[in-house]
Amino acid sequence: MEASRATAATAFVVRVMCSVLGLLVRQSQPRQRSLRARVYIANHVTHFDHNIINLLTSCNAPMLNGASGFICWSRGFLEVGSTGGRAELLESLKAYSSHGGNPPLLLFPEETTTNGRAGLLRFSTWPFSILDTVQPVALQVQRPFVAVSTADASWVTELLWTFFVPFTIYQVRWLPSVCRRADETREELALRVQELLALELGVASTRVTATDKAEHLKRLRHSPPVPYALVPSQPLPARPQAPPSSPPTEDMRLMGMAQRVKEVLPHVPLAAICKDLAQTNCVDATLANLLEGRVPFTPSEAEEEPSLPGPSVSSTQPPASPPPAALPLKVFARSPEARHLSLQDRKRALFDYARRRYAEKYGTPQSQGKC
Repeated sequence: MEASRATAATAFVVRVMCSVLGLLVRQSQPRQRSLRARVYIANHVTHFDHNIINLLTSCNAPMLNGASGFICWSRGFLEVGSTGGRAELLESLKAYSSHGGNPPLLLFPEETTTNGRAGLLRFSTWPFSILDTVQPVALQVQRPFVAVSTADASWVTELLWTFFVPFTIYQVRWLPSVCRRADETREELALRVQELLALELGVASTRVTATDKAEHLKRLRHSPPVPYALVPSQPLPARPQAPPSSPPTEDMRLMGMAQRVKEVLPHVPLAAICKDLAQTNCVDATLANLLEGRVPFTPSEAEEEPSLPGPSVSSTQPPASPPPAALPLKVFARSPEARHLSLQDRKRALFDYARRRYAEKYGTPQSQGKC
């Protein structure tokens, strides 16, 4: 009686200390915790799950991987001391459970931590080889601002985050004990307990193992980072030139400007005029580029003017006089007057001719499209 009172007092003091540190523990259905249970099976969320459950009931979790000695003792693990493999470990745990005075074993069949929100890893079968009766324990952890558990976080990182955040809430739910049936194998028992815990936690029962998680983390550490531009899920940036949804009025205005240049230089192909107008957006600049040879093109015969929407032209308007120097620069002129004109004179004559055509056809030389 005195030993039980001392144990209860120690547990109360430890719980008060944990509350001061921000570790709040809640348990549901404590009456379902069997006093005869020798093996507890729980899902693994943080590196301190065994400490939390140990606050509610006396139990020991064996140290499977990690340092032994003082570190093992300070973290609250049971040092088994077997280094000969899984078979020797099972024999040691069976010998431990055979002694009635030892506290129950707390085992985590997932063998690694998860976030507890997506699903449970596939349970290993060795925890169900110790005894035929186990009691499942569902564990949920909540923490504000910070994730409860990350994939590759160590127990030191977990401890620092526990001290940093205001509080961490552990919810422990006891499930009824599960006994192995006469015709049931260890694998089937492990799967049945896994599905019971997944149903209680509201998560999926997966077939992903702890080895799969370790391989995934190894690939993440050794794989080079993927550039942002090569990520398939990221759309390519939109091109600033020529958007596909450009309004039709812009094309009509460009064609109107190209037709006016074509009227002045009928030997220049319409494609070359449109290409240069798309860059300059100015009739005079395109005329200067064509006359000075900045735009390469193959001279062609005068094409028939296509019908474009624009200002109506009176049929009684007198035809404009032909340009004095409408021939390309590289063509030898037949008229002596044209041969004696310099390049500047030819340009000036063409500009005067263009302005005269504008005035005759549109009423003002400063029409739309001029700079």
